[in-house]
Amino acid sequence: MTLPKTSDQILLLHNPRCSKSRATKALLEERGVSFEERLYLDDPLSRAELEELSSRLGRPVTEWTRTKEAAFGEAGLSAGAAPEQVYDAMAKQPVLMERPIVVRGERAAIGRPPEDVLALLD
Repeated sequence: MTLPKTSDQILLLHNPRCSKSRATKALLEERGVSFEERLYLDDPLSRAELEELSSRLGRPVTEWTRTKEAAFGEAGLSAGAAPEQVYDAMAKQPVLMERPIVVRGERAAIGRPPEDVLALLD
């Protein structure tokens, strides 16, 4: 699924190996929320989608990049990397994206802690 276009569409960018991602999915299910799931490691976001996601999060890409992943250094990134470099690296190495992320219409939230996504449901 591409990023949602309307507020009645909800997308969970999910990594089933991540405990926070599993907890966020369970939280949505417990509340009876209808959502699509995208396993972003298997179906990476394009650079354009990542730029759009940054806008929906209201945060620069550097704030939702997993800088401690080996792929961060392997991509030649450092703390002062330009956003364009980070987007390019994240599109190639989706493990660099913080998880989980829930997108609803034009808004998005990172589920760390999982309850942070509940603001999207109001």
